[in-house]
Amino acid sequence: MAGLNVSLAFFALVVGVCQVLRWLSKRLLSPAVYGCLARELAGSLQLCMSFLELRMLMEIGLWGGGFGPDVILTLLFLLVVVHGASSDGAFANPAVSLQEFLLCESNLAATAAKLLAQAVGTGTGWAATKLYWSWELTHFHVIQNLIAAECSSSIHTSLHHAVFVEGTCSFLFHLVLLKLHQSHPICWIPALAVTVTFLTYTAGPFTGAFFNPALATVTTFHCSGNTLWDYIQVYWLGPLAGMLAALLLCQGNVPRLFQKNLLYSQKSKYKIPKARVVARVEEPQQKKKGERNNSKPQA
Repeated sequence: MAGLNVSLAFFALVVGVCQVLRWLSKRLLSPAVYGCLARELAGSLQLCMSFLELRMLMEIGLWGGGFGPDVILTLLFLLVVVHGASSDGAFANPAVSLQEFLLCESNLAATAAKLLAQAVGTGTGWAATKLYWSWELTHFHVIQNLIAAECSSSIHTSLHHAVFVEGTCSFLFHLVLLKLHQSHPICWIPALAVTVTFLTYTAGPFTGAFFNPALATVTTFHCSGNTLWDYIQVYWLGPLAGMLAALLLCQGNVPRLFQKNLLYSQKSKYKIPKARVVARVEEPQQKKKGERNNSKPQA
């Protein structure tokens, strides 16, 4: 339990530091710079460091500390909830940033700034977590340092199946996000956390269930077992294809590229007032009555 307590303290410290970073950035920077750079950088840093520590517990804690999948999945659910509640709208996911661009919710410059901030945040988070592991505060970290140089790929299935798995996970994740993001955070944050936890439980044994290109890049791209092109297909192209499929299903089109709805028929914006419809119906009836009255023989 000592190793788990250290990890819990690490999670709390990471969230606290990132919250301070967000608070300072919001006070010192303009809203545009904060929204595009500082917020995404802090969110990516928090997500990356928390995820790497959790992944270490998942790989080593099962046999090194006796932690079952229930402990790991509970921690994952809580971390996603905390991240959604504290990140101030930053998802720290390149696929989500590209989705906002395709929905015309963000321009090209802002999207490029977000992607850059996410790259810097995940890279910094990876370096900071490696430094934290080097202190070897628990026996988990000792084992992690011993096996870090010989890590293996997270792809444990065929390449085509792996692309399908990551694409499907991304599709379901973005589908829930598109459907619920406009609702109150009390509703969409737990729903998103349940979705991420379920997808990790079902798809984790096949690909690790990242469906986040930034996290996958810092976590598994340097590991042996697959080529760089394999990793790009599974962890970049798969999630982006899933995001596009979810966008098309919800919107029927891609607003940034074309306005025509490809899946759903668009209703006319102009509706005939009911009064006019009633008047048009009554006119023939009045004419019929007039004809009947005229056809009666006059006395």
